[in-house]
Amino acid sequence: MDKKRVAIIGVTGAVGQEFVISLENHPWFEVTQIAASERSAGKNYLDAIKDASGIIAWDVGGDIPEYIKSMTVKKIDDLDVSQLDLVFSAVESVAARDIETKMAADLPVISTSSAYRYEDDVPILIPGVNDEHSELLETQKKNRNWKGWVAPLPNCTTTGLAITLKPLQDKYGVKKVMMTSMQAISGGGKSGVSAMGITDNIIPYIPKEEEKVKIETKKILGKLKDGKIEDADIKISCTCTRVPVIDGHTESVFVETSEYVDSAKAKELYNSYNQNSSVEGLPSAPKKYYAFHDDPTRPQPRMERSVGGGMTTTIGRVEKEELFDNGLKYMLFSHNKKMGSAKGAILLAEMLYKKGKI
Repeated sequence: MDKKRVAIIGVTGAVGQEFVISLENHPWFEVTQIAASERSAGKNYLDAIKDASGIIAWDVGGDIPEYIKSMTVKKIDDLDVSQLDLVFSAVESVAARDIETKMAADLPVISTSSAYRYEDDVPILIPGVNDEHSELLETQKKNRNWKGWVAPLPNCTTTGLAITLKPLQDKYGVKKVMMTSMQAISGGGKSGVSAMGITDNIIPYIPKEEEKVKIETKKILGKLKDGKIEDADIKISCTCTRVPVIDGHTESVFVETSEYVDSAKAKELYNSYNQNSSVEGLPSAPKKYYAFHDDPTRPQPRMERSVGGGMTTTIGRVEKEELFDNGLKYMLFSHNKKMGSAKGAILLAEMLYKKGKI
């Protein structure tokens, strides 16, 4: 089949680089244009990612894909939208809102930024969790008189929580959630956490993170009715912390369900979702969406981050919680730079392409 022509905006940054490597030899999408700030515009990609001392700053590991090396980085305004089918936005600044608005006038935009997450006509989509919310994109187009739309990913901390709550909500009903996150330093960006600040340390506060998790989780697990998302009726409390782990977020979760579920039932439930996952057959989907461990020492970031190419959510320490009626507690691991970022955005694009939205 003919591949869809895509552009990456913010291609020189850490998230942009994740897009570059994740789209190499993709069977459905081909990167045909790239864009970044005016500082990088007009340069070939290798020159554009050099730091002040002239050293190539490639931050995602592995080799730089050949296809991107000689591509010219454009100004965002110079992208030829007539020759594109889709835009991936990896813009990491306050400029994201204006850029995504401009692009969505003509094209579908899948974004890793928070610029549009909290708009009433914008779904926060996680493939395999709330695919049905994608119908709201048609409402968004009509409301804004756009040819395209904006579909943002959730905050990377929200991703693992929502993915693990979805089966419990569907089968047993979720009433209350308490969560403490232990988030990797890569989630703060390249300059987000200093080495002196995080070494031999835990930072017990991440600005705005807890509110994002609460708002986004309720929206993702809500129901689409009459062109609007009704937030899930779940009480959520969370504490978000930064720990000296490079990649991958671990979360300790306590859940009160409407109907009691023990560890054996939970294991059966997650295995059932693996067998019936709507992401099956998508190029970026892992073999197993959920990895369930009986071993009480799992999940561990160093052991889980490569599972499913970073796209599998790992669950362990599933036990009864006495403080809640029908209480359950568990630990989860979710890769913030893969499923929670560029590769998750590509999985979302695949789901929407399969649905005929792209």
